[in-house]
This record gives sequence, C-alpha cells and structure tokens, in this order.
Amino acid sequence: MVAGELVQEHVHADTAAPDHVLAIGKTLEPELGTDPIALPDERTAMLPGAEAPERLETRLFCRRFAVLAVFSLYSLVNAFQWIQYSIITNVFTRFYRVSNDQVNWLSIVYMVAYVPLIFPATWLLDRRGLRLTALLGSGLNCVGAWVKCASVGRHLFAVTVTAQVICSVAQVFILGLPSRIASVWFGPREVSTACATAVLGNQLGTAIGFLLPPVLVPNTREDLDQMGLNISVMFYGTAAVSTGLFVLTWLVITDRPPLPPSQAQAVLPESPPEDYSYRRSILNLVRNKAFVLLLVSYGIMTGSFYSVSTLLNQMIMACYQDEELNAGRIGLTLVVAGMVGSILCGLWLDHTKAYKMTTLAVYVLSFLGMVVFSFTLDLHNIHLVFFTAGALGFFMTGYLPLGFEFGVEVTYPESEGTSSGLLNAFAQIFGIVFTLIQGRLTTDLGPLAGNLFLCAWMVVGVLLTAVIKSELKRHNINAGADTTPLQVPAPDESNGAALKEAVRASQETSV
Repeated sequence: MVAGELVQEHVHADTAAPDHVLAIGKTLEPELGTDPIALPDERTAMLPGAEAPERLETRLFCRRFAVLAVFSLYSLVNAFQWIQYSIITNVFTRFYRVSNDQVNWLSIVYMVAYVPLIFPATWLLDRRGLRLTALLGSGLNCVGAWVKCASVGRHLFAVTVTAQVICSVAQVFILGLPSRIASVWFGPREVSTACATAVLGNQLGTAIGFLLPPVLVPNTREDLDQMGLNISVMFYGTAAVSTGLFVLTWLVITDRPPLPPSQAQAVLPESPPEDYSYRRSILNLVRNKAFVLLLVSYGIMTGSFYSVSTLLNQMIMACYQDEELNAGRIGLTLVVAGMVGSILCGLWLDHTKAYKMTTLAVYVLSFLGMVVFSFTLDLHNIHLVFFTAGALGFFMTGYLPLGFEFGVEVTYPESEGTSSGLLNAFAQIFGIVFTLIQGRLTTDLGPLAGNLFLCAWMVVGVLLTAVIKSELKRHNINAGADTTPLQVPAPDESNGAALKEAVRASQETSV
C-alpha cells in the first residue's frame, strides 16, 4: 500500500552475492594454507592505467521498459482498489445499508492480509522467480475486480468483502517486485530510477483512488438505482483494465532477460544461498535494540498515515457536508505532496547521509503538521484544509523512505527484504489498530478527538526516534570510513554475511 518497502530491496538484490563472489573492495576469504586475495576498490580499479578485472557479458534490452510499464500499471490499479471504498464511505454505507466501521474494514483488510502473507510471498519471489509472482499479483487483482462486478446489489455486501479480500492478497505479491524488476532488468545507472518509477506507480494509484470514485459515483441519495449503476460503471471499468493488464503481464514479464544488465547481476546465482535462513535473520533483527525502536516508531507514523487516508472522507464530511468531491481532491493533494516529499527526502539523504537527524526532523514536522491539520479542520475554510493536508502528506509520506533506509543502516548486513517486511508488518498492525480506534472516536466524539489520539502516539514516536543509536553500518562499508571500529557479528548472528575486522565505521552525532 505504501511503497516504502519497495524502495530499498534492490540494494539487497545487487549485494547478495554467493559465498565465493564478494563485492569490490572486500577481501576474499583464503582457502587453507593460502594468502588472502584482495579485490581492488571500485574507485582504484577505475583509475586510468589500472588493470581492469575480467568482466562478464552484459546487455540492456528495450523490453525492460515494457516490463516496468506493465508492472507499474497493475500496481496502480491494485492501489486504486484499496482506497476506492473509503473515499466515498457515505455512498457505500447508504447503498449497502452498513455502518462506517464495516466500510472501513474494506480498507483495513489490505493491512490484515499483509501481516501473515508477507514472508511466504517473499519466499515465493526468491524461490520461484519474478514471472510467477507477477502473474499471481496481476491475476488475483483481476479476479478481485471481476468479483466486485457481481457485488452490485444492496444485499451483496458480503460479495464485495470477498472481492476486496482477493485484491488484498494480490497486493502482497505486488509490493515486493519493484526492486526485483529494477535489479534484474535495468543497468547500474538506471536501477534507482526504475525502482522509484515502479514505487510511484503504486502511489499514483492511491492518488487516483482519491480522485476518481467521487466523480464516477456521486452521492445520489434519492436515486439508489442510479447509485448502483454508477458503482457498476466504476467496477466494470476497473475489471476491464485489470484484465488487459493481466494479459500484458502474461505476454511481457519474464524472470530475467537473456543476458544480465549489470556486472552485479552477472555474478549472482539464480537462487539464494542454501544456508540462508529467514528465521535466523528475523531473530537477529529482533535482538537489535536500535531496530526494535525504529520498528515501533515507524509503525506509529505509517499506521497514522493509513488511518488518516482511510478515514479522510468521514473527517471531511463531518465538517463539510456534501463535499465528497473535495474530500477526494484533498486526498489527492495529500498523496501527491507526499510523492514530492519522498523524492526530496531521498535526495537529501543521499547527499548528507544524516539518517537519524533527518528522520527525527521529519518525524517532528509530521507531528506538527498533524496538530495543525487537527485544529484547522473545522474552521469552515476548506481551502485551508487543502493546504494543511498537503503539508501533512509531504512530511508523513516523506518519512517512509527515510525509515526504510535508516532501518537498512542499523541492521546491516541482514537482508533488506527481511527488515522491510518487518517494518511493513508493524505498519499494518498499527494501521489496523489506529484505524479502528480513530474511526470509533471520530464517529462518537468528532474528528478532533480521533486526530488528537494520533498526535499523542506520534509524540511517543518522536521520543523513540530520538533515543535510537545511529550506527551507519552499510554506509561505512561503502565509504570505507575509518573512525570507530565496527563490531564484527559472529557467524551465527550475521546469517552468512561476514565483515572484516579492517572495516571501520562512524556513528552519526546523536541528538
């Protein structure tokens, strides 16, 4: 649902070399009775006159753009189907004769499905490859869309719930693919851009999900037949697009190109090392105090974002009657501003490497944005709400890639896929709890009470972020820093990834 998980797994895909293949700049483990073999540093190897290492054959294929486009589009449709109910909650409650809480569950089910299924989905991607995972995601998305077409009846709410459950399972097979597509199809100078493009496809789907449903399904209170017809148009249109994209997925997406796009991909095996253990990796992560603190603080922030997105229609309608269209536009503003925030925060982080300082600053600004949004929502000035929602989205969504990148730094050399899976699982859990509690507070006491509930939890998140010990392990490996000795994990703790004693690390200044 949110693309933070997707952004950084491509790092792991390009670094998870087998035991006999190591990254440039590291030392090859010697065999018994032999001297260590030093591999040249990347910067040294590229100097004029330096002896170039043997290079494997690589090639870029034009088909990579089609693969990226098809995936981005069906990811967009899946995100659209997540939010299409919540943004017109008042319409669906009237049509299906259900409560706000029941409609809210059509969004919450995406979060519920993610938690138990993320690790099986990751295993399937690693073991069975990109094509099967992509077909499952696109196919389930298509099936769910068609089941929704059969749910357009006032007594068929259970059918639309079933359809949304199918779409939520499809989402689990979608969120982990952008990094894999970028790594196995795109060259070294394109991989980050390709991954970001795929991530933005999902975010754009959420933005369209805020914008289109209020336009396609206006609130025709007195004409329920017309309301049902409008819902049918939205559902059949989504199903038709999903079907076309499933066919394109079958025709276009394959596990990998005939030749690898980069040297990093050329040296990788087609499957992970046999001694890699998900269980061991998870145990290592939960023993990492800095990561556990980040786990909770990230869950609070992202869960708050999910809750605000789900309940936005109810908050706006409680303060501004008959403003379904503007509720959708405010949601669009929140998401688009967040897309800009994500890009700018990522660029700033690449430039400064100040992970903790940046993460803490954005967390504090998100809290302040939530406070301002809460107290200006009911001032009878909807133009002000557009501005405050945009500011809130800019910082809240901008935090997502920061949290993931910070997580990678404090957990190196563990798998980025495993750490991101845990971060997203906690985000979904907090999202479920926050949406249920804030939804009840909003219904019983008004939007201000629900928003202040989130503000209180965000204060906890700020405090937890402030006490995280910031040791930039991955950054110092890449940069070759030499300020403070880096503690080398024992073999059973590093899950097969060994670090040399010669490597030294720096710590970011604490706040």
